[in-house]
Amino acid sequence: MELLSNLWLGLQVASEPITLLYCFGGVLLGTVVGVLPGIGALAAISLLLPLTYHMPPTAAIIMLAGVYYGAQYGGSTASILLNLPGTPSSAVTCLDGYPMAKKGKAGVALFVTTIASLVGAMTGLVLLTLFSPMIAEVGLKFGPAEFFSMMVLGLVAASSMSAGSAAKGLAMVVFGLLLGMVGTDVNSGVARFSFDVPELMDGINLVALAMGLFGVAEVVRCINSADMNRKPEKVTLKSMAPTGEEFRATVRPMARGSALGAALGALPGVGPSIAAFMSYAIEKKVAKDPSRFGHGAIEGISAPESANNAAAQTAFVPSLSLGIPGDAVMAVMLGALIIHGIQPGPMLISEQPALFWGLIVSFAIGNIMLVILNLPTIGLWVALLRIPFAWMYPAILVFVALGVYSVNNNTFDIFSVAVLGIMGYALMVLRFEPAPLLLGYILGPMLEENLRRSLLLSRGDPMVFIERPISASLLAVTGAMLLWAVWSTVRATLRSKRQLKLAEQAAA
Repeated sequence: MELLSNLWLGLQVASEPITLLYCFGGVLLGTVVGVLPGIGALAAISLLLPLTYHMPPTAAIIMLAGVYYGAQYGGSTASILLNLPGTPSSAVTCLDGYPMAKKGKAGVALFVTTIASLVGAMTGLVLLTLFSPMIAEVGLKFGPAEFFSMMVLGLVAASSMSAGSAAKGLAMVVFGLLLGMVGTDVNSGVARFSFDVPELMDGINLVALAMGLFGVAEVVRCINSADMNRKPEKVTLKSMAPTGEEFRATVRPMARGSALGAALGALPGVGPSIAAFMSYAIEKKVAKDPSRFGHGAIEGISAPESANNAAAQTAFVPSLSLGIPGDAVMAVMLGALIIHGIQPGPMLISEQPALFWGLIVSFAIGNIMLVILNLPTIGLWVALLRIPFAWMYPAILVFVALGVYSVNNNTFDIFSVAVLGIMGYALMVLRFEPAPLLLGYILGPMLEENLRRSLLLSRGDPMVFIERPISASLLAVTGAMLLWAVWSTVRATLRSKRQLKLAEQAAA
């Protein structure tokens, strides 16, 4: 009964006309920001923050939150149609979404993405409503050792995202870790691997890295390929709907992705990007035919999209109930709360019930608004592919340059994305997947920080990772995954040798 009364209070707050207007404005702007490559929710929320000074606190937070989870919806659109991740978490959608678009199934891919996003968001919302105190309590049990072990697990799982060998995937993860080390050391303040270039003191720009590896590299690849003459079919409502077989193939991945995203999003410092990458890796592990991934597998978009949207909802748990921001966007959101005189922390739910439950109910309303906004516009987005590529590719490069420049207002980032684009094309030619590299870059600094923090707290004793039960369990799963990868490689090698021997005997 208490839960019902809280939801009724939230519905009264969220259904006020002015609140609905701000919610709609937030999700609409978030969708546009997600579609435009390179801008991202962080830039949009930072620009909107001064406008919230004269707004009611609840309406201001609901609008900013709408921009945040709206960007998760919009980010997949450019990933599927143009191989340009609108947000870092949508980079994994490029792996199978873009191949589906090249096969003439862009409408199906966008339709499944929208439904998966809704399912993930609603799953995260239900868990957020039912288990907020419990989730916050579990989050408090995660210390530096647990975060380190979980990130090691994520990196090992990321190696399986490579369409080629696991060795190439691991190599790309390590390369991403090395790129993540560029910049100023958090503990000592000493610049590392910056080569006395002032612009590299803050590290390599994440937006430039994602745009270069996926967008610019794809443009270079397509310039003289058969894709230049590709003419997409006209999209109708019937052609957007997945077949019965495709729909059945998405149900379990959406459920697994939603559960994983909701769990990971509630942990401080994790966020939607890690949830999306890990969800993709799990689906590839459990698939009967992993070779389909990277070539247009519909599970490769439904699982990560549901995961990142579920994580986007539950990411508010550590931010609101613990006062611990999961990422830079959540840090800005907490700043907005503090500006309005609201102190995030364990007492927020009891002291500001109208704000908390109004925000929860607005998530449900906002996600329904997003589906209503996205489904009718799928045909409009797919129509972009009918633009002659001789016009489209220069426009893509202009948008990439503008998006990258808008992050820091620095022309160095434009040159960076050009260099990274050439590097991405070289990796593509050598059949190295860029997605594990991107995850390695994202997790690298956090991995190093938690490793050093753990050893500092344990006075240099590495047994801290084994003595803590949660950390030991995560490392055990990581070890099992490595053993399975080695066994799978050996088994595949023995099978190929046996088949070759049988072929030779048959020929003789």
